[in-house]
Amino acid sequence: MKQRERPYSCGIDAALDVVGGKWKALILWALSTGTQRFGDLKRLVPGVTEKMLIQQLRELEHDGIIAREVYAQVPPKVEYSLTDRGVSLNAALVTLGAWGNENMEHICAVKGVGAPVH
Repeated sequence: MKQRERPYSCGIDAALDVVGGKWKALILWALSTGTQRFGDLKRLVPGVTEKMLIQQLRELEHDGIIAREVYAQVPPKVEYSLTDRGVSLNAALVTLGAWGNENMEHICAVKGVGAPVH
C-alpha cells in the first residue's frame, strides 16, 4: 500500500493554512473575548465585507476552530465561539501579536503606511 504524501512541509505551513489571510486572525482575536453574534463580529473586524466574513467563518468552522450555534427563533439568532482548538490557536497568536506591536513603527515605515494608532 502506497503511503500518502504529507500535504505540509512543517507545522508553520499547516497552521498558516488554517489562519492565513487577512481576516481569520482578526476574527479569532474578536472571538477571544467570548461568544459573538455575526453583527458583533462585523463591527469588531473593521473593513471586512459581509460576504468575506461569512466565507471566513465557514472555513474556520470547517477546520474545527470555531463553533456555530443556530437558535430556532424569529428572527434567527446565530452565535460563534472558539472551540478548544481555536482557544489554543489564539494562544499561539498572542506571541505574533506582541511581535507586531513591538515592530509596528518599522512595519509601517517599510510598508509606506501611516503611523500606528496608539
